[in-house]
Amino acid sequence: MAHIRLGELLKSSGIISDEQLEVALELQKQTKQRLGDILIEYNFITNSELIEALQMQLGIDFIDLTAVSIPVELTKFVPRNIAKEHCIVPVKLASDNLYIAMSDPLDFIAQEVVKKISNKNVIPMIATKKAVEQVIATLYGSEGTARAIEDMKREMGAGDILPGQREETADEDINKAPTIRFVNSIIERAFLERASDIHIEPQKEEVLVRMRIDGLLHKILTVPSDLQSTVISRLKIMGGMNISERKIPQDGHAMITVRDHSIDIRMSVMPTVYGEKVVLRLLDKSSHEISKHTIGLTGEDEAKYDALLSNSNGIILLVGPTGSGKSTTMCAMLSELAGEEVNVVTLEDPVEYDIAGVNQCQINEKTGMTFASGLMAILRQDPDIIGVGEIRDSETAAIAARAAITGHLVLSTLHTNDSISAVHRLMDIGVEPYMISSALKGVISQRLVRKICPHCKASYKPSDEEKLLFGLSETEDIQLYRGEGCPECHHSGYSGRQAVFEILTLTKKMRHMISEGASEEQLAKEAVAGDFTSMKNACKKLVLEGVTTVEEALKAINSTAE
Repeated sequence: MAHIRLGELLKSSGIISDEQLEVALELQKQTKQRLGDILIEYNFITNSELIEALQMQLGIDFIDLTAVSIPVELTKFVPRNIAKEHCIVPVKLASDNLYIAMSDPLDFIAQEVVKKISNKNVIPMIATKKAVEQVIATLYGSEGTARAIEDMKREMGAGDILPGQREETADEDINKAPTIRFVNSIIERAFLERASDIHIEPQKEEVLVRMRIDGLLHKILTVPSDLQSTVISRLKIMGGMNISERKIPQDGHAMITVRDHSIDIRMSVMPTVYGEKVVLRLLDKSSHEISKHTIGLTGEDEAKYDALLSNSNGIILLVGPTGSGKSTTMCAMLSELAGEEVNVVTLEDPVEYDIAGVNQCQINEKTGMTFASGLMAILRQDPDIIGVGEIRDSETAAIAARAAITGHLVLSTLHTNDSISAVHRLMDIGVEPYMISSALKGVISQRLVRKICPHCKASYKPSDEEKLLFGLSETEDIQLYRGEGCPECHHSGYSGRQAVFEILTLTKKMRHMISEGASEEQLAKEAVAGDFTSMKNACKKLVLEGVTTVEEALKAINSTAE
């Protein structure tokens, strides 16, 4: 096959202009990235356009790697280092023909390398770069998840282990290479899939591995029960836990590096009927800087956010259920407030983000370092700004309120359904109304909604019911959007998540109403009369802008109802 340059191919197809190609080639000289990756990164083309052009011009078939099962035996034809270097993966062997999926089918050097190593005829197929990387992580991991399992079985003699013998034989093998490779491969795959959590769940006859991606759990693989204790023990060692203790819950912490990214792992072990369940919370310490823009604040919400942070004293509360992004928003706030002129101190359980210029303290109730005692200690440290991970009890709430009244800016979280109910939640835990009216500056309630996948986003005419849900006229001619499902989003129609905010700024009248003991209904009525935007209207805006779907918006709206 004659050598064809990707840029010339795309230009001749009318997909990119001469100017775009020149810019991309200049960037390629600077970054040493593949041209296709640069074109996609700078939105000159989409993955779909690239694939369609290559299919048309080269006559190469596209393969959806999410819809095929690849035998681990094929890895012997394409070594891991070659697969990762050239972003290729073997998918099928038919006689002497080895089919390989490639993100760049114009990489003829890679094809020749595989042909020489495998001694097979190489037939290229097109796949997205993301899909290929995910399959490499799954198929190889750190030498391959499936292969690691087979190696574990061989080294442990798993086929000869009886259920009653697992605990006695597992501990001596926990540091063997196959176990380490297997655990690392799971973590690497979670990183590539953008998973926030890994669940390792013992069942009656197997161990289920699930990952939480964009807020939903997905089954990834199963592990033979005979290997259960070995894997759990390896994780315990990583987390600094007691491997011999299997009857009580334990917590652990580990730091590992995956593809030059520093990953902070919080571990929780819980005994169940069929053994110990482990949950790993993953936090990418090397991810891009968190700011008000990266969390999704724009327009009126951004203006309200800025106004709240301009206060030199008072309490700003972040509310919402677990997993709604409160910690990330607080990190953005503290990052913006930190500086040489102010002393910023936080109390967290646990410390999730390292924030430059902020003195971060870890809660340790075993040593008496509670939120209440820690907050009292912080007040003797000459603070300007105080971050409290969570207000859980009346003592912490009262101290925080007094600190706010005496000239400190206090940021904290509170578990309530919406911003209005936060006021009465403070009353419920024992804070006097007059202190709330004096100390509280505002409340930010938030939820996370899944974003429509940009690669398969399509418009449609909403039904009358959908229009009614968002207060739209039945005669109004509008377009809504949803994802049709594609390999890029694993056919879910969604990719990533977006925060949606409900920001309450207390007015002078609302403060008076709080001190007089006004009900939630009265406060809500007064808020709506001002510039308050409810969660429903905030979600409506994202739906009309094509950021998320009606279904996701309804989940967020319904979660605010008691």
